[in-house]
Amino acid sequence: MAIIDDFQKLDIRVGKIINVDDCPEVKKPVFKLQIDFGDEIGIKMSCVGVKHNYTKENLIGKLILGIVNLPPRKMGPEISEILTLGVSDKNGNCVLIQPEREVEISSKLF
Repeated sequence: MAIIDDFQKLDIRVGKIINVDDCPEVKKPVFKLQIDFGDEIGIKMSCVGVKHNYTKENLIGKLILGIVNLPPRKMGPEISEILTLGVSDKNGNCVLIQPEREVEISSKLF
């Protein structure tokens, strides 16, 4: 069982999606996102399987939550630098976790 100390090791921040590209080299239908986490963390890349619920156009400018202190993960030829957080919809497709109000990028989840 996890304890609160385990959760507190995760650095979960608000980021703003600034660019979206297709990622045809990856077997699953994923987008390659560039996410701005502010001056302290910078712009990070994340591959996410959200094509069933989002288009490139409606992802630009969205605020999302991401774990920024995990090791990078290889997805096909791409490297995902952060873990973008989401939950499954009723069909098992990813829905991104977003703040319900406008907040500053780089704000930390607590």
